[in-house]
Amino acid sequence: MKILITGGAGFIGSAVVRHIIKNTHDSVINVDKLTYAGNLESIKDVSRSERYQFVQLDICDTDGLIKVINETKPDAIMHLAAESHVDRSITGPADFVQTNVVGTYSLLEATRQYWNVLSNDKKQAFRFHHISTDEVYGDLPHPDEMSGELPLFTETTAYAPSSPYSSTKAASDHLVRAWGRTYKLPVIITNCSNNYGPYHFPEKLIPLIIINALELKPLPIYGKGDQIRDWLYVEDHAKALYKVVTEAKPGTTYNIGGHNEKKNIDVVMTVCALLDELKPAKTKYAELITYVNDRPGHDRRYAIDSSKMQNELGWKPQETFETGMRKTVEWYLANTQWVENVKSGAYQSWIEQNYEKRS
Repeated sequence: MKILITGGAGFIGSAVVRHIIKNTHDSVINVDKLTYAGNLESIKDVSRSERYQFVQLDICDTDGLIKVINETKPDAIMHLAAESHVDRSITGPADFVQTNVVGTYSLLEATRQYWNVLSNDKKQAFRFHHISTDEVYGDLPHPDEMSGELPLFTETTAYAPSSPYSSTKAASDHLVRAWGRTYKLPVIITNCSNNYGPYHFPEKLIPLIIINALELKPLPIYGKGDQIRDWLYVEDHAKALYKVVTEAKPGTTYNIGGHNEKKNIDVVMTVCALLDELKPAKTKYAELITYVNDRPGHDRRYAIDSSKMQNELGWKPQETFETGMRKTVEWYLANTQWVENVKSGAYQSWIEQNYEKRS
């Protein structure tokens, strides 16, 4: 099987590429623009495989996509390319509309042209797998707001995105479903919870906390740190995505979660405790925690019900939050050169400009 993956140099995309090349006999065509968060070092250990090919291309370039798809003739397309940082979407939403909405449209049209001329057997076997986020659903009741059993996101939860990022992902989900219904393109959608693990770009919460702590810099926490997220180890997610693209039926949607609801402050405290154990400093790392002004429109709770994935496709996460976090912290401690190669003056200045210390 030959799979074209957009965004394969990103955090989740690179995990999917590594999983496929290391654990299957399938081939990968990695199409990535290589924006600030795209890093070919994340797939360095599989890049010499004869089953791997890289193409640098913007997914908004429809003609370029048509050319690549027609030349490589994939059996499936996994669409992971996206602008994904909520804070950046608040300060600069135009890039998110362009990549997440226009880019998805361009990819759908290029794919449709290719799919339309396939033989009937190849048409039946082809899959367009769109990878999305649980943030399209908005937020859920917080334990502070209600008692009893708390609801979870399911595949039928109504969309109610809160940020420019999540609204562009919601728009791309709708486009994919429309191309499936109108043009009969065999599409599948998955919506995942918060990913974490190796090769995570340092602007996201967990790698930012690890890296700042090791440099004895402040550990910024939005508001009171009581926002709840469901955390999914990225390698578990990669395995789930491969199972979906190879086994799921067209027109289906699956939610993929880690079954690990944690408050942001508890996530940070877990990182600090692991660093205290694995790389002790003169003081406890938790003393570096700094509370900052909350993000505008910050959702308070996400949590996914992924029972459909387990019941229909036999998938469930292998890592607990505790085992996954230990693996993550150990990886960052063992790969300081990767971190140094990713960091730049522009990135550091962006962090300083966008985290206002709360008085």
